[in-house]
Amino acid sequence: MPLYEYKCDACNQVFEARQKFSDAPLTECKFCAGSVKKLISQTGFALKGSGWFDQGYSSAPKEASCASASDSGGCGGCPKAANG
Repeated sequence: MPLYEYKCDACNQVFEARQKFSDAPLTECKFCAGSVKKLISQTGFALKGSGWFDQGYSSAPKEASCASASDSGGCGGCPKAANG
């Protein structure tokens, strides 16, 4: 279940509430019973590991990975050149 942040208009307390997507937003502060507004907060999303960036989606040039590239200065006739 997602975790939402709310801020009270009366006491300025910020608190979190774990709710289902289908639950209605809270309307009352749990500290003073004042009216609250749902805040937009940062997510806990992070890309870790050798994900998509390491698999060829960067703008940096790739280093030659075949042995014939260093011998002849390129991979013109190499089967690996056709695959990337």
